[in-house]
Amino acid sequence: MDEIEAILDEATAQKRIAELRSQIKQWGQEYYENDAPTVEDFTYDAAYATLVSLEERFPQLITKDSPTQQVGSSIQKSALPKVEHPLPMLSLGDVFSMEQLTEWAQRTEKNATATLAYNLELKIDGLAIALDYQDGKLVQASTRGNGIIGEDVTANILTIDAIPTELTEPVTIEVRGEVYMPKAAFANLNKQREAAGLATFANPRNAAAGSLRQLDASVTKARQLSAFIYYTDQADVLGVSTQSEALTRFAALGLPVNLTNQVVTDAAQFAAVIDDFSQQRETLPYGIDGVVIKVNALAQQNTLGNTVKVPRWAIAYKFPPEEAITQVLDVEWTVGRTGVVTPTAIMTPVQLAGTTVSRASLHNPDYLAAKDLYENDYVDLHKAGDIIPEIGQVYAERRTATARKFMVPTHCPSCGAELVHVDGEVALRCLNPACPAQLLEQLTHFASRNAMNIDGLGPQIVSQLLNKGLVKDVADLYQLTYDELIMLDKFAETATNNLLAAIATSKANSAERLLFGLGIRGVGAKVAKQVISSFGDLPTLMQATTTEIAAIDGIGLIIAEAITQFFANPQVKHLMAQLNDLGLNMQYLGATKPMVADSAFSGQKVVLTGKLTTLTREGAKEWLEAHGADVVGSVSKKTSLVIAGADAGSKLTKAETLGIEVWSEERFISAMNEQGE
Repeated sequence: MDEIEAILDEATAQKRIAELRSQIKQWGQEYYENDAPTVEDFTYDAAYATLVSLEERFPQLITKDSPTQQVGSSIQKSALPKVEHPLPMLSLGDVFSMEQLTEWAQRTEKNATATLAYNLELKIDGLAIALDYQDGKLVQASTRGNGIIGEDVTANILTIDAIPTELTEPVTIEVRGEVYMPKAAFANLNKQREAAGLATFANPRNAAAGSLRQLDASVTKARQLSAFIYYTDQADVLGVSTQSEALTRFAALGLPVNLTNQVVTDAAQFAAVIDDFSQQRETLPYGIDGVVIKVNALAQQNTLGNTVKVPRWAIAYKFPPEEAITQVLDVEWTVGRTGVVTPTAIMTPVQLAGTTVSRASLHNPDYLAAKDLYENDYVDLHKAGDIIPEIGQVYAERRTATARKFMVPTHCPSCGAELVHVDGEVALRCLNPACPAQLLEQLTHFASRNAMNIDGLGPQIVSQLLNKGLVKDVADLYQLTYDELIMLDKFAETATNNLLAAIATSKANSAERLLFGLGIRGVGAKVAKQVISSFGDLPTLMQATTTEIAAIDGIGLIIAEAITQFFANPQVKHLMAQLNDLGLNMQYLGATKPMVADSAFSGQKVVLTGKLTTLTREGAKEWLEAHGADVVGSVSKKTSLVIAGADAGSKLTKAETLGIEVWSEERFISAMNEQGE
């Protein structure tokens, strides 16, 4: 007897419904609003299905605030502008077995006025989006939100290469689809976030949602999102009569479309097509979590209509979760380039989604603590987004009495230095600059073009230096000799002398290059220059307080704390003393106070784009920065001004779309003259 059958009276049903609604609302907020779910999709789906069944059995208990009567998420906490949809953006009903799908088809055909054909499409694991084109030009993009009101994400959508800003025909139409994060981009993003000590995303859908809802469009652009379009209620604009024809017409307009769809004329064919799609799942470059079945004839879709929440002419068949039960044998802690110490579960090998899996990231100490793992625990293993092995349920009831809990280390597994749990981060860090596990990438970064610019000192040479024991930190680079370098593989006399000269030349660099090269968390080339230009030299900066550093415009408390914490480390103090003794410049060599008082450009975010004919790009940038402007590389809603030269491209288009002020080069030169320069 299942849970639904066991509930026989209204009072018991009311209590269970209240419990389910509370839990589903919490999970929904985590999933839709925080983009950080705490349970797997199938756990949410199972609870939701139970609630639907109970409400069907006791319809008098249905209320307007029930999750079954809502679409999507609340958007009240969002800082993005709100958009009212001209037509509600509904969600899809779900089925989880071929039996349930057959029952849906039978109900649908009973209510139809003609024989039905169906269009089957892959269910993309992403975020629903609406795009409004006027005369063929994209004017607005919005998320689904609560189905009635969504969020304006136009600036972010403009960063997605797959979505055209202009259609191939000047049609006025609203189309809808899905923004998603490709598997490779998802894996790379989580790798970057883990290295930076940030919380990772649970799956590609939440990664896509978190990326699309950024207030800074440059963040969205870096996330490499893509999209598929699959719906419009304006079939008359397209001149089509079926869903499959609509997809083909979308593609002709230049919209991104997934054309793996298949049309069937009998519900008995569903199983074969779904099985075919399921077999493709592992090889696709994007995540799918099921198949969407739609009545193909648009006229029949209109006849069948919608409920308050879902269309009656479409349903989503959700793939069952692919899981395996295995044992956690050990937890291994590894040190990344930035010093982040990450736990990985070592497990009994199992087959999962076509591959043998024996390791799964535990991400950070907080994640490990939440799982409450003990030695030899049995766990459910699945692949997040069909990509990353992840531990789900832990079977604590199968744990032996003598099992030992996996503990978080207090010292670095590589060098033994005390680990630090930085405020605002979920990661543990080793701050020892001489930590062997971090040295290869740290030394490569130190020598890179935007840091100390030591030409010829790339990863392969650094690796040789480390393997031969010639360097243990960046100070050792400045003590290398001719006799040591000439012994490196494929290193002749000319290469040796060139590298020694490049190392010697780097000593005279302005101090912001050295500060950037040290690899402090959050301190990029631009931040390094801001900080050093304010304090004048590295010794003064090393004595500065967090409050003093945070007072610099645009720096903030998190970066300030990272800097003070870094320089408080005894190993760092020793390293800086060595570098000073070796003759490295510690002074900022640029002008410390270049700003022009009362400049009209003070505090403005300016973008330069196109070819400048009278001015050079670098000259224009230097003038703007000297007059208080922040010259940035991409256009967003925060941009104050765009200065456009000849052949300006997408940045100019985006600025015009967002209504940002645009100046020609001539107007900019006139403004320069007005400043008396």
